[in-house]
Amino acid sequence: MYLDDLPIWSMVGNMTAMPQRSKPVAMLYTHRVFDIAYNGNRVYQVSVASGKPVEVKEGDAVTFTYSVNWHETDKPFEQRWDEYLDNAFFEHQIHWFSIFNSFMMVIFLCGLVFLILIRTVRNDFAKYAREEEEAEPGLGDESGWKQLHGDVFREPPHLMLFSALYGTGWQLAVLAFGVILYAALGRFHGEVYEERGEVTQSVLSIYSLTSVVAGYASGSYYRQYFNTPRREMQDSKWQQTMLFTILLFPGVIVGVVSFLNIIAMSYSTSNVLSFTVVANLFLIWIFISFPLAVIGTLFGRHWGGKNTFPCRVNTYPRDLPEATPWYAKWYFVIPATGLLPFGSIFIEMYFIFTSFWNYNKFYYVYGFMLLVYLILMVVTICTTVVAVYFVLNAENHKWQWLSFNAAGSTAVYVFAYAVYYFYFKTSMKGFLQVAFYFGYMSVFCIGLYILCGTVGVAGSMAFVRTIYMNIKVD
Repeated sequence: MYLDDLPIWSMVGNMTAMPQRSKPVAMLYTHRVFDIAYNGNRVYQVSVASGKPVEVKEGDAVTFTYSVNWHETDKPFEQRWDEYLDNAFFEHQIHWFSIFNSFMMVIFLCGLVFLILIRTVRNDFAKYAREEEEAEPGLGDESGWKQLHGDVFREPPHLMLFSALYGTGWQLAVLAFGVILYAALGRFHGEVYEERGEVTQSVLSIYSLTSVVAGYASGSYYRQYFNTPRREMQDSKWQQTMLFTILLFPGVIVGVVSFLNIIAMSYSTSNVLSFTVVANLFLIWIFISFPLAVIGTLFGRHWGGKNTFPCRVNTYPRDLPEATPWYAKWYFVIPATGLLPFGSIFIEMYFIFTSFWNYNKFYYVYGFMLLVYLILMVVTICTTVVAVYFVLNAENHKWQWLSFNAAGSTAVYVFAYAVYYFYFKTSMKGFLQVAFYFGYMSVFCIGLYILCGTVGVAGSMAFVRTIYMNIKVD
């Protein structure tokens, strides 16, 4: 409950065990005492206390009463939210230590990736140059990533789906950065926790505007596998790709929210979305998101994503090797790649989950969140690049989907942590609470999977282009 945009909370009732009863008795708090502190004509603080619980029997009429106590205070209105911010919790020493630990891990990981890959790739270049000078024509015994120059830039299977995921991932990446940055700069425009629903409003606004990013990224990625727009119009289905990009993530959200809305209606709770809210969201999507996505796709199709691959793609695909090292197999690469990025954010996940699912915790350290988000992006790129190098060196040219799933596996660890958090850190029970918890967590983790997967693919593409740009092929 909110009073003058200040949150207040109190127990509705409980189930109490009675010695002389075989079943617990429903007890309801029917009287509330509101205590309101004011300064001038402004409300400074609100608290509520409950009276003695009353037993409620089936079919009984319930009468609710309340009383209000007013008292004046000289504390300034601007500081009224200080009573709600738990500095001891959010600025605990372990929070600072986790940020420092993640930052040091980024430095170490980036340095390690730089040293290993630069040294290894340089040695590969030297080896290939030496073989070209010493070996006779037709007698080369080369192995490794260079042998894939005719297949490494081959389009991934299910190109439409991959392009849609790639565009959606870039939209979510820009959305997350924009929302966190907006919240972190709250001292210049007003803290987001002071206005009810401001975070939700910023998410909707930025998501609608970043639809152009999704369209451009999807259209340009799809376009790069075709030489000219004319051929693209004849040989591809770019229109379907555009619609797939526009509908992909909103479709997931609509499906989950509709399911939760049906459950909420069956329980007659206040969490049911009204027709007005649904209509407004649809109008925002149809008149803002949809046109911007179309514009972005047209820009990406005509002016972005031109075929600039450094190597020509062979007509027939190369066969995959029968024997692959264990460290280059998908069932090792995918879970191993997501482990380090999750390790860099899992402590922050505890603070985020606690503030989201706990009624008396309000997240306000958005500077921490921004730093953790940037750390996640850097660690994801580094680990995915290493994974792709191992896969290419094992002469497996199908790296695009593997890199996407490897980077996105971070979200699987986050969902596993969400399951742990539900059972060990919350007291939720009942089908309604379970459905809402795992419904929201599913949407969050699906979005995180697409976001991290896209960032991993982008970093891997830059790496692959760089190493194949510097080799000589016949």
